[in-house]
Amino acid sequence: MLASHLYSRSSVQNGASSLPPIRFGPSLLPRRPLVTFTFLHGIFRNKGGGIGFEPPISLLRPSDSPTRAAQPFFKIGHEGASDLGSALAKCTNLSNLTLILNFNKIGAIGASSLISALAKCTNLSNLNLDLSNNKIGDEGVTSLGSALAKCTNLSNLTLNLNYSKISDEGAQGLCTALVKCINLSNLELYLNGNQINDEAASGLGSALSKCINLSNLILELSGKNIDDQSAQRFGSSLANCTNLSNLTLNLFDCKISNQVASRLVSALANCTNLSYLVLNLQLNQINDQGALGLGSALANCTNLSKLILLLGKNQIGDEGTSRLGYALANCTNLLSLTLYLNNNQIGDQGASRLGSALANSTNLSNLTLLLCNNQIYVSQQLKIKSKCLKSKRLVLFEINFQW
Repeated sequence: MLASHLYSRSSVQNGASSLPPIRFGPSLLPRRPLVTFTFLHGIFRNKGGGIGFEPPISLLRPSDSPTRAAQPFFKIGHEGASDLGSALAKCTNLSNLTLILNFNKIGAIGASSLISALAKCTNLSNLNLDLSNNKIGDEGVTSLGSALAKCTNLSNLTLNLNYSKISDEGAQGLCTALVKCINLSNLELYLNGNQINDEAASGLGSALSKCINLSNLILELSGKNIDDQSAQRFGSSLANCTNLSNLTLNLFDCKISNQVASRLVSALANCTNLSYLVLNLQLNQINDQGALGLGSALANCTNLSKLILLLGKNQIGDEGTSRLGYALANCTNLLSLTLYLNNNQIGDQGASRLGSALANSTNLSNLTLLLCNNQIYVSQQLKIKSKCLKSKRLVLFEINFQW
């Protein structure tokens, strides 16, 4: 049986130099009813950008501040996941649950055992579950979907299923579950690096449209191909989320064409309450025509106040950059703009026109531009910066021509 440590406030305050080992399973939890439970055991990136790990920590009260002991990172495997599930199955009063278990070799069997416990936690309102890089596959995700469908009180859900070997079958099971989570208001769904095709992606959009209370959505689908028709259906489905105010879409390296990008954003214009948008379209197939279409579509998002638009590593030149700038200047309610145009084909003329256009933006007060790895001469960079600064409303301004 796998062993771990339980960190409690009393052992830290008493100056204990070593902490008693306990086993996963029912003994992991106290006898009193739990409302909040957090278990961290996975790889993370520290503030310096390096790779570290979270040792197994159980936070039994929100006020606890446990101390981490130095120890090697071990993988709990499917047996450890099953034991943890056995413990959680007894916590029927749980309303807040965080499980960070990435890179643990859990697999489909371990995931199914662990997730079966969630089906008994019907009072859950907040769930943060990270099973990324565990190869749980369609079987594991289908089990997860079945469990989530029973958690009808969920209002805040974060699911990290990156690189989980999920195909259409698993994605469909997840979609079926989300349709039943009608009380969701905040959803973060990370599905990068899986094998989900166009139809499943549009099905995901259809499922999300049933979450009528959704106000905040983060969705990451990078590393897959999205065709024109699927993008349009996906965007149209999101438009049915009439309460959506904050949206983050990560479509990095999705082979997105001009038409796909334009149609997707055009559909989002129907989200009349959308005020905050992060759109990552880096490393796609967007050129001047696509940049123009994007700008025109965004200009129709009349309530946008903050926009982060990432268009690096495309094929956008001077014409597209100029027209994008003038289109964004027509977003009359836009207060904050972050625009990444690095690694494109932009010269002095395009960058200069972009600066002039944005300087005419009516209410823009915060502006960040990234223009590195283009064809902009050093001698022109100060002039471009000066054009941006002609805006009388700018409070915060940053422009970078180099990394």
